[in-house]
Amino acid sequence: MAFTVIIPARLASTRLPNKPLADLGGKPMVVRVAERAALSGAERVIVATDHADILAACREHGVAAHLTRADHPSGTDRIAEVAAAIGLPADAVVVNVQGDEPLIDPQLVAATAGLITADVPMATAAHPISAMEDVFNPNVVKVALDRNQRALYFSRAAIPWHRDGFALSTATLPPGYRPLRHIGLYAYSQAFLQAYPALALSPLEQIEALEQLRVLWHGYPIAVHLTDHAPAAGVDTPEDLARVRRHYDDTCAAS
Repeated sequence: MAFTVIIPARLASTRLPNKPLADLGGKPMVVRVAERAALSGAERVIVATDHADILAACREHGVAAHLTRADHPSGTDRIAEVAAAIGLPADAVVVNVQGDEPLIDPQLVAATAGLITADVPMATAAHPISAMEDVFNPNVVKVALDRNQRALYFSRAAIPWHRDGFALSTATLPPGYRPLRHIGLYAYSQAFLQAYPALALSPLEQIEALEQLRVLWHGYPIAVHLTDHAPAAGVDTPEDLARVRRHYDDTCAAS
């Protein structure tokens, strides 16, 4: 399936200032993300940014980039602006790869894009949770699926709740219990991506602080690609940045 990757990248970050421009083995992080995304087989990869410095860094390294409005409330709104600006047709597939995921798995990007159909305008990914501490961690978003691997609900709470197993113990996963962790990777049809910004906020979205619940609230299906392994973590903190820098230092040293 043909698809376009658009990478939203804002310069402002409360925990990690100038994060998209952080050096990883001699290149800015946002460029490293674009390089990984290009390995997915995408027809094109474009950075959507609110800042001229990110635009200049991308162009210096041969990465396509578009300057967007600075007042977008979310990355989804930002990529929708770019998808409209480049004139993608209504049936085009757009994948939102976050600008702080320099170790994103290209195959995961392609697999998620492949779930978009005429009847399913949005897709994402998930993997099994193996640690009970993650089940009860509100920063680990869970998803419950129907028999067609479409999302029933996303939550920061432990879903599905294993009534009998948790009554016995909350220290280990009950036998046969396979909760799923949501991976923050999204694919959309262009038609839906352009319609999304006009959807009203949903009460569930506001309670859970999970933007994808707006989609379910309005009755749109979300297909979910299941992968066996957790993807490499993104960069949210200085510690994350140090970890990813070590990876690129080792990779550059070995090449």
